[in-house]
Amino acid sequence: MTEVLKAACPLNCWDSCGLLVTVENEQVVKVEGDPDHPITKGKICGRGRMLAARANSPQRLLHPLKKINGTFQEISWEQALDEIACKLNTIKDQYGSTAVLHSHDYANNGILKNLDQRFFNCYGGVTELYGSLCWGAGIEAQKWDFGSANSHEPNDIYHSKNIIVWGRNVARTNMHFYEKLIEAKKLGARLLVIDPIFNATAKIADEHISIKPGMDGLLAAGIMKEILRLGLEDHTFIEQFTYGFADLTELLNEITVEKISDMTEVPVEDITKLAQIYADKPTSTFMGLGMQRYKNGGNTIRLIDALVAISGNIGIAGGGANYANIQVGQSFAFDELTLPNHKQSHRQIPIMKQAEMVLTAKNPEIKMIVVTCGNPLTQVPDSSIVEKAFSSVDTLVVMEQYMTDTARLANYVLPVTTAFEEEDFYYSSMYHHYVNYGPKLVTAPGKAKSDLEIWSQLAERLGFSEHFKHSREEWLKMTLKPLEKHGLTLEKLMDEHTLELPVVKIPWHDRKFATPTGKFEFTSLLGQQKTGTGLLALAIPEESKWSNPSLAKNYPYHLLTIHPLRSNHSQNYHLFEGKVKLKVEVAQNIANELALQNGDYVRVWNDRGEVYGYVSILPAVHPDTINIDEGIWKEFGGAVNNLTSSRESDNGLGSTLYDCLVNLVKLS
Repeated sequence: MTEVLKAACPLNCWDSCGLLVTVENEQVVKVEGDPDHPITKGKICGRGRMLAARANSPQRLLHPLKKINGTFQEISWEQALDEIACKLNTIKDQYGSTAVLHSHDYANNGILKNLDQRFFNCYGGVTELYGSLCWGAGIEAQKWDFGSANSHEPNDIYHSKNIIVWGRNVARTNMHFYEKLIEAKKLGARLLVIDPIFNATAKIADEHISIKPGMDGLLAAGIMKEILRLGLEDHTFIEQFTYGFADLTELLNEITVEKISDMTEVPVEDITKLAQIYADKPTSTFMGLGMQRYKNGGNTIRLIDALVAISGNIGIAGGGANYANIQVGQSFAFDELTLPNHKQSHRQIPIMKQAEMVLTAKNPEIKMIVVTCGNPLTQVPDSSIVEKAFSSVDTLVVMEQYMTDTARLANYVLPVTTAFEEEDFYYSSMYHHYVNYGPKLVTAPGKAKSDLEIWSQLAERLGFSEHFKHSREEWLKMTLKPLEKHGLTLEKLMDEHTLELPVVKIPWHDRKFATPTGKFEFTSLLGQQKTGTGLLALAIPEESKWSNPSLAKNYPYHLLTIHPLRSNHSQNYHLFEGKVKLKVEVAQNIANELALQNGDYVRVWNDRGEVYGYVSILPAVHPDTINIDEGIWKEFGGAVNNLTSSRESDNGLGSTLYDCLVNLVKLS
C-alpha cells in the first residue's frame, strides 16, 4: 500500500518546510514539498529530500551499544537504561548532580526535543551550556539595541525599495527567501549583496560589494559617517526614539572614511553609494549568521543595527534590521514543558568552551557527559581539545541515529528515532512565523526509541516518573496552551498541518522598544549592566593583520567555514554517494601566489591544528580568503574545527568560528 502524507521538515533551518512524504509498506520512499504550505509552497532543498535516506540507510544504529574493552557490543535497552540510571544515581550521591554535563545543540526543531531539559531539571540540575555556536552573539546584540531580535514577516519584502543582503547566501541557506528576492526584483526593488564571496545570491543582485571578512561592522560605521556627512539621517527618529546618539557620533569621529575603506577593502565610492541607498527608504537589511562569529561579532551586528536606525528604517514597512525572529519561539509554554524551577543546583559553561571546562572543572569535576541533538566532535571549535575532553570522562552517553565522530568515543550509544517515526511539531525562529505539524508516519526500525521514551524510562528508574506521565498528545497540548486564546489548538494544527502564529509582523512599528529606556539604544544599558560598557566600538577581528600583525605574517589567509549545501551541519556526509573529500576553496590570488590548480592536495594549518584536502579555486572571492565547509567528518578529512578558536564573542554569547587565520601549502 502506498500513501502520500503531509509532514514537516525537522531540520534546524531558516525555511521550516511543509512536506509530502510517500510511504510504502511501512517505509519512507520519497520526500517532496507540500504545495499547500503558505511559505514553502511545494519546494524543498536537497537536505530535506535526504530525510528519506536518513530514515532508511543500512548504516542506522538499531540497537543500544556499550563499549566493552574498546569494542561496541549490542545490549538490551533494559541493561543500557539500568546501567546509565545507576551511574546517574551514584554520581549525584557522591559528587552532586552538576558532575553531569548535558552537551546539546539544535540539530532538529521538534518542540518535544526540549524534554531533555525537563529530565535534567527533575534530576536536580546539571552542568548546562549557554550561548550558541551559531547565532548567539547577534541575538544578544539585538537584545541590547532593541530589547529582542525580531524580523519582518516574509511578505513585507515586497514593500522594500532597496534590499541589502549582508553576509547571507540565501540561495544556499534560505531558498524560499531567495525566491522572494527574485519576485521583489521583478516588482522594482534594487538588490545589493555585501559578502566576501560572489555567491549564488550575489549572482542575482544588482550589485555585489566584496568585503574583507570580519570587517562588516567597520563598513557600517563608514556608511553612517557618510549619511551624517551628507545630512541624510532621520532626525525625527533619532531625536524622539533613540538613546545614546551623541556617543555614536563621538565614536564615528575617531576614524576617517578613507581609513575604513583601507581596512574593509571596500572603495569609498561604494560606501557613499550605500549611504544614499539607506537614505532612500524603505531599505530592508537581511543579515547572515556568519558576521557575528568573530571576537567583534556582537559589536558588528550592533553597528549594522545602528545604521538601520539612523537611516530611519526601523519600524516601517519594507525596512528592518532582520537577523532572527525569536518572537516565534516565544509563542510556546517552555517553562511548563521544561520545569526550570525543579533544579536544585546547576552550573553553566559557555558552549564554545565546554571542552576546556570539562578538563578543568572542579567542585565537582565532570564525571559524565550526555550528548543530545548534536555532534560536538565536528561542531565545537578546537576539535583536538574536544576529543581529549570527551575521552577523559568516566562515562559518555550519546543519543544518535548514526555512528558519528562523537558516538565513536561513547561508552553508551542509544539509537533514536528520525522525525517520521515520532509525532511532534516544528517551527523556526529565523525566518517565517508558521508552525508545522509532523505526524508519526512509520514505525522505527530495530530497537530505536524516541527521546521521550528514553527520558521517561530513565525518569522511572531515577524516581521522578510522575513528571513524565503524559501522553505525547498531552505534551503537545501543554506546549500550545498559551495559543488557545488565539484559537490555535493541537486539533486545529493536526487538521490544517500549518498554522500562522500571532507575531508582530513589522517589529517596533509603535516605536516602543523592549530596552530599559524604551528606546532604540545606541549605548546599551543592558550591555552596561552585563559587561560594564554598553558603548559601540570600532572593533575588528582578533585574528587579522590590523590587530595581530605577527600572527597574520605566519598565517596570511582568512578561513571561512560556511554551511554545506547538502548537509545540515554534519548530518549527511556519510550518506553522500561517491567518495567524500574535504574541499578547500581558495581565492584566485592565493592560487596564483602558490601555483595551485583545481584538485591539488593541500595542507591547511595554524597553531591549533591542521586538515588536508583538495583545492577548488573560487575566482570571485575576496583576496586572501579560504573556505572549507563545516561539518565534515574525520573519516572524510575533517573536522575543519581543528583550525577554529574556542574563544567567545565580545558579549560572551557567541562563537568566534570565523575569526581564524591559516596558512596553506601544496603537497605532492
